[in-house]
Amino acid sequence: MTMNIPNQYLEKTEDVADQVIRKGKHILPHVARLCLIATFLEDGIRMWVQWNEQREYMDMSWGCGKFLATVFVLVNLIGQVGGCVMVLGRLKVTIACGVLFFIVVLQTVAYSILWDIQFLLRNLALIGALLLVLAESRGEARSLFAGVPSLGENKPKNFMQLAGRILLAFMFITLIRFELSFLQVLQDILGSILMVLVVIGYKTKLSALILVALLTVLNLYHNAWWSIPTYKPLRDFLKYDFFQTLSVIGGLLMIVSLGPGGVSMDEHKKKW
Repeated sequence: MTMNIPNQYLEKTEDVADQVIRKGKHILPHVARLCLIATFLEDGIRMWVQWNEQREYMDMSWGCGKFLATVFVLVNLIGQVGGCVMVLGRLKVTIACGVLFFIVVLQTVAYSILWDIQFLLRNLALIGALLLVLAESRGEARSLFAGVPSLGENKPKNFMQLAGRILLAFMFITLIRFELSFLQVLQDILGSILMVLVVIGYKTKLSALILVALLTVLNLYHNAWWSIPTYKPLRDFLKYDFFQTLSVIGGLLMIVSLGPGGVSMDEHKKKW
């Protein structure tokens, strides 16, 4: 009887989450895509607003000359803004994700992110988010007979969803803070458990929805860039973190919208 009490609460929580998802099913994919491309859109706009600063930074860092520095900034500007417009408009999403993936790799090399583990993990999480956009863009595989699912249905989509879930977990690793305060330890433990559940695909939609709420609160609290004066460098750092976290929130919302996919415990439970 005692064991049934937590299960009853869990079932009620799942019912509430299902109602929220059902009511927002039409708007959820759009919100997810908007959040997902947020960091690319913000960075693309920054390339335009800080055109000269970005060129000078690349020229000083790599000694590549004004021409190559200009090409770098231009590729980032057009690639990111164009890719975002295509994703939002659902136009050639595969090409758009390919362009944005190229931008992530280009920036990883150009800004020496390979040697900074925190930034590298965040970029991997961004790639995970892009894989989820790709998965969403793939139509459901149709079986040969109507209403009868085929074996190994839409395998590429299932593996994209699995890879997307795993890579998204890297973002949460960068948010873990080793501080000996009750709230921080609780946040780390709760977040880690939820992220593991998302990765293995168990109670996936509920876990992802709770993570969205947790990350949103943490993002607004820790990365409030709008409260920092424009002349302080900290504003740009917080802004960067804010939009990257927002993109991962978009990835989690995409998981809520799409479900975990075929390679997950939730899917295997249906066969038991």
